[in-house]
Amino acid sequence: MTQPKQPLAILVVDDDDALRKLLIDYLTGHGLSVTGVGTATEAVQAVARQDYSLVLLDLNLPDGDGIDLARKWRAEANIAIICLTGRLEEADRVMGLELGADDYITKPFSLREVLARIRAVTRRAGGAAAAGEPAGERPSHSGVQVPVTRGKHPRAYRFAAWGLNLNTRRLTSPEGKPVSLTNAEFNLLAVFLGTPGRIISREQLLERTRAFDDIYDRAIDVQILRLRRKLEADAKNPKLLCTERGVGYFLNAEVEALWE
Repeated sequence: MTQPKQPLAILVVDDDDALRKLLIDYLTGHGLSVTGVGTATEAVQAVARQDYSLVLLDLNLPDGDGIDLARKWRAEANIAIICLTGRLEEADRVMGLELGADDYITKPFSLREVLARIRAVTRRAGGAAAAGEPAGERPSHSGVQVPVTRGKHPRAYRFAAWGLNLNTRRLTSPEGKPVSLTNAEFNLLAVFLGTPGRIISREQLLERTRAFDDIYDRAIDVQILRLRRKLEADAKNPKLLCTERGVGYFLNAEVEALWE
């Protein structure tokens, strides 16, 4: 007999009792196994006792800094991290992501957004089945089957004979020549390579890149066009970085992640 799949284990770390309870109730109602704590000390103890797939981590805790916890867990544990923050400073968001957080959400937020972010992060990390989505290989928009691997972030990607090194931020053409990228182009390309075949809306691209670059609204389209001019043989008829009219953009290529 097939054993039923275990629900995704989530830890909510937030000192706001009402918000923590709201998140626990909502996410539990959507089939997730959710535990909540209100301090950094309790969070460390909880992670030591149980294997969690993902932590919703408030950066502003009464007895410690959530960024320190993110740094600790990224070094010691195989756990996805989404930062919850009311901080408006760009430096806090950038630091959280650079220390290994998989995503961040700025308060106030909608509960539906939180659930969507959890599903997106766990899908990329290989926890799709537990998040209520199909397990195994994830079908892309183009029909290419993209293997999902759980673990730390890759050091590089290969796609359509191109290579992108995430550590050096270097793009290499199929001919082996380096291609320069602006910060905005690099960050956009990294988002697409992390979600190959998945349609990403302009709003989602803005959300994913806003911690790094001053990019707004139609400027996303300009950055996409510039990136196409570097990747495509014909930027007006793109084969790699494609448009789903009225919806968003997607990377039409099989992607290989290279790990440390």
